[in-house]
Amino acid sequence: MTQKVAVLGTGKIGEALLSGMIRAGWSPADLLVTARRPERAEELRNRYGVTPVTNPEAAKTADTLILTVKPQDMGTLLDELVPHVPTDRLVISGAAGIPTSLLEERLAEGTPVVRVMTNTPALVDEAMSVISAGTHATGEHLAHAEEIFGALGKTLRVPESQQDACTALSGSGPAYFFYLVEAMTDAGILLGLPRDKAHDLIVQSAIGAAVMLRDSGQHPVTLRENVTSPAGTTINAIRELENHGVRAALIAALEAARDRSRELASGKST
Repeated sequence: MTQKVAVLGTGKIGEALLSGMIRAGWSPADLLVTARRPERAEELRNRYGVTPVTNPEAAKTADTLILTVKPQDMGTLLDELVPHVPTDRLVISGAAGIPTSLLEERLAEGTPVVRVMTNTPALVDEAMSVISAGTHATGEHLAHAEEIFGALGKTLRVPESQQDACTALSGSGPAYFFYLVEAMTDAGILLGLPRDKAHDLIVQSAIGAAVMLRDSGQHPVTLRENVTSPAGTTINAIRELENHGVRAALIAALEAARDRSRELASGKST
């Protein structure tokens, strides 16, 4: 791998990307990083052997620029980058809600842009990264993005029109599961279990259920029905979930997340 890749605004996800790429075989000598604080940049240099640079230096030097800043910081970053990005650079945006068209309007005409939404399981190489092409991005550009983000887990190509929905489902998705585990742990304590035992029971159950969903090829309804005996404990629990509108609440929550992603794309930061 001889292409130079720069990760700009290297926070937790950016660092996870760096470490995943190195484990996948990328040479630290081919990886550049930028960070808001100089001490953060030096920390990354010491930890991974990568080269800290400024944002303009990254634009001039790297073949691929991966923008991992928060959506509200994208404008400031682009102000620094735009004068220095040649049209042969691949620009990958990982900012939630920011469409490729916004970057294309600021960058030189013809610059290829790819939009990627990943999630925090990137920290354990189990990310779901969703990839979309901008106007000038080719299949080769998409394949290169898949090569990079494949180091963190699974990748999926979608039309950009579906990115806001994917942000709601997988970008924010881990938080929903953490929220559910938190609630189930509280229920376990209420039922008389120590917190650590309730936590272990729930986490292992969640891991087992996820593996079954991934590997069995069966519909989640079938898997649920296999656990749901007539007049048993599970059906009584599910009846209460339905009585409290949990399914409807989840649908409404994901719609709210999608709508917020659209608001970010329109420039609404509050």
